[in-house]
Amino acid sequence: MDDGRSSLQHALGHVFSDPGLLQLALTHRSHTSEVEGEESNERLEFLGDAVLGLVVADELYRRYRLPEGEMAKARAEVVDEASLALMAASLDLGEHLLLGGGEDASGGRAKPSILSDAMEAVLGAIFLDGGLEAARGFVLGHWDELLSERAAAPGVLDFKTRLQEALALDGRLPEYETEGFGPDHERYFDATVACDGEILGRGTGTSKKRAEQEAARAALDAIGADPDA
Repeated sequence: MDDGRSSLQHALGHVFSDPGLLQLALTHRSHTSEVEGEESNERLEFLGDAVLGLVVADELYRRYRLPEGEMAKARAEVVDEASLALMAASLDLGEHLLLGGGEDASGGRAKPSILSDAMEAVLGAIFLDGGLEAARGFVLGHWDELLSERAAAPGVLDFKTRLQEALALDGRLPEYETEGFGPDHERYFDATVACDGEILGRGTGTSKKRAEQEAARAALDAIGADPDA
């Protein structure tokens, strides 16, 4: 496994016993159309989707006393394309993808649909390589904060989710930077959200989550999307 893939495994928190599974998870169908005899990640994507749904549903059932309908809404919001693509971007998954020349040239490494599919494929690969507990550990290590947020307000889109979805229409993803200030008893946070190097919004709050929500709300206003719609 080359240094690039080693850094990816470090970011994932899982070292593969079978590196070929990770290679397969990163192989987009545009690559296999140019290289005879190689398999794409589509079957792993199918498996990873099922594993993610199972782990999230299990956590919602065990940790929250939500009615069935609200559990379904929360699960759907945790595993949707925008959330998966954002997670993939945070792991720099795009730079490791094997893409066909045309797809690569057209910005495929940043396309939410490709990133979200690859994220599911990587989870499927972790499941095959390490079993359900390894997959569960990966999901809880990376999705736990989002799961808690959506369980607290199932079916109610927050500003961060709205911004993700608005930018995804153009194949873009938001990037947040948050910094804390002050002593523990008077702690506050400043957040910025940017896209393609341009700062879209700023926010301040008494927690990291609140500051990022305010930044996302400002960004929605800046791009002409009604944050209160």
